[in-house]
Amino acid sequence: MIKILLINSIVIFAGAYLLNGVTVKNFLSAIGVAVVLAIINALLKPLILFLTLPLTILTLGLFVLVINAWMLMLADKVIDGFKIKNFWWAVIFSIFISIANGLMLRIF
Repeated sequence: MIKILLINSIVIFAGAYLLNGVTVKNFLSAIGVAVVLAIINALLKPLILFLTLPLTILTLGLFVLVINAWMLMLADKVIDGFKIKNFWWAVIFSIFISIANGLMLRIF
């Protein structure tokens, strides 16, 4: 669990460095974002996925990108040192996080 949070923190920090529309104040803020995202994904995401299941099926799963962006924007509201410019940057950041986490977890 700690390994995954650390990898997520590194990915979030790197993504904020690479993407202009995402800002993370420092690495401690990136750790906070990783923790908040883990809590949001554990508590809210299953309910939202269930409620939007017909729309997710209709869009062949692409609506999950929108849900992930909403989760990131919710984390933006909770963490002071984390800022996402707009919804589209949240979608791009969500895609970046998914790909980078997948790669990092395979490596480590």
